[in-house]
Amino acid sequence: MRRTLLITWVFLSLVAGVAGQTYYGSTDVKTFRDGRDREFRNRAESPLAAEDFRTFDGLKYFDVTDKFVVNAKLEKNAGTERFVLPTSAGTKRSFLKYGVLRFEIDGSGFALTVFQPEEKPKLPEYADLLFIPFRDLTNGKETYGAGRYIDLKTPAGDSVVVNFNLAYNPNCAYGSDRFSCPVPPRENFLQIKIFAGEKNFERNAK
Repeated sequence: MRRTLLITWVFLSLVAGVAGQTYYGSTDVKTFRDGRDREFRNRAESPLAAEDFRTFDGLKYFDVTDKFVVNAKLEKNAGTERFVLPTSAGTKRSFLKYGVLRFEIDGSGFALTVFQPEEKPKLPEYADLLFIPFRDLTNGKETYGAGRYIDLKTPAGDSVVVNFNLAYNPNCAYGSDRFSCPVPPRENFLQIKIFAGEKNFERNAK
């Protein structure tokens, strides 16, 4: 079943995806990347344009590195705060602001706002997932210009591991016009180069 118009996105809350795609939200890098490649090779699900689907040989990633696996403190919102994100199609999507993650890389402090879908996910395996859209200083060069996403399982406490090796591109990075992808908010623009996760996708020339 093809995905609906929202994204390649963790929650898949607005997706008519295939049940059992539990690699979204996985903490195992190989499991996640293998799952993504299977998805892209499935014509019914793939966000690839036709000319790229025929030659697709797997997504490209930075080498896995511990440098961008960080311990973060979650400052959870005390109440329910609605947050509207613009999308690549010019529409808007509503989320709930779950909280803020604070962490350090190379001694510098950073923060990322974490979101929940406003609507209940259609697939139960995604009910406990949080959504982190972010940008960094690799965008437009080594990585997709509009930013990337990370999926995170809802933690039991305030200690969270954020693994940027699991960062991935939105569906809009691959040429299909079937998707409308949330744009990372200004507050989630990290002033550092995150050399981890999925790289920019080079499309075939038409």
